[in-house]
Amino acid sequence: MQDTHTMDFEKGEVLYFDKPLKWTSFDLVNKARYAIKRDLGIKKPKIGHAGTLDPLATGVLIVCTGKKTKMIEQLQYETKEYIATVKLGETTPSFDLETEVDASFPTEHITKELVEETLKKFLGEIQQIPPAYSAVKVDGKRAYEYARKGKEVELKPKTLVIDEIELLEYELPVIKVRVVCSKGTYIRALARDIGEALNSGAHLTALRRTRIGDVTVDDCISIEQFEFLVKSMAALSKNKQEENL
Repeated sequence: MQDTHTMDFEKGEVLYFDKPLKWTSFDLVNKARYAIKRDLGIKKPKIGHAGTLDPLATGVLIVCTGKKTKMIEQLQYETKEYIATVKLGETTPSFDLETEVDASFPTEHITKELVEETLKKFLGEIQQIPPAYSAVKVDGKRAYEYARKGKEVELKPKTLVIDEIELLEYELPVIKVRVVCSKGTYIRALARDIGEALNSGAHLTALRRTRIGDVTVDDCISIEQFEFLVKSMAALSKNKQEENL
């Protein structure tokens, strides 16, 4: 990321953040907006993110400001890489830790070789039914609004592409998987489908987005670092103004 001292948030910047655990993507955007507004005196900073991350996921979140918000749609189509931790033998309604375990399944038959062979079946173009606990719209409402009220909704499968899928760790009942995929992929739903393909169940226990396009976690800063940099930028601007008096 470039030095904030040279940034112009109204003209437009593309910022790379490492989203913290339990924050929504909007939480991070709002925090960044507030810092720009408070410290730089920009009344209504234009700002948005390119690709939502669930609250229980961490990692790369691209945020655009000013005129660069026009790039958001383009950035959303970039290929993404995730590291997913999946627990086999148990399912949850949300396919992650947002909800409690609702069913248990056998795992004794699962071997490392079986997992590796099963993962290969997900390579390429696949059909995926989004999670009920998701922001997919159904009759004008988000699917999670129905799910949290205990109402069932029928979600249509979506076509997506898995470019790479690799088993990183195998410690039954937990596996760690690296996934490179297209826009619209729900890793929670992928965890569900992997569990079913193994004749068991599964849910996501941790998720980290490690890359969007060419942007990796190493390119990202925390929201605290950003707040410090914006304060520094404001202080530098104030000093220059005083020097010119």
